[in-house]
Amino acid sequence: MKGYTIQENPFLVHTADGKIIKEHFGLVSNGTSEISIAHMIAPAGWKEPFQIPEFDEFTFIIKGKKQFNIEGEIIILEAGQSIKIEKNTRIQYSNPFNESCEYLAICLPAFSMDSVNREKE
Repeated sequence: MKGYTIQENPFLVHTADGKIIKEHFGLVSNGTSEISIAHMIAPAGWKEPFQIPEFDEFTFIIKGKKQFNIEGEIIILEAGQSIKIEKNTRIQYSNPFNESCEYLAICLPAFSMDSVNREKE
């Protein structure tokens, strides 16, 4: 029995808003509900609606900048910085800047559309 799993072909999602998601581990890539790990690229001008996720989300910025509106407080992270957003926190993610933002997102438990609780815009 192997004590490891290599994910060579992540599940690729192209969203309607231009964001690219490569899920390496999670519900859609390998069926795990414990954790999701995704490599993301958010284009300049990208924005998601506010949401109140039922999972903790850790974000590590690889390149560019990303804006976080956390219950009305604006935080901007740059390459090399990271943040943990605790579950049940009202959050809006965006990239209002002129270059794309590349980052890793890790969710505990795994991200799902049923547990992200996005608000209608």
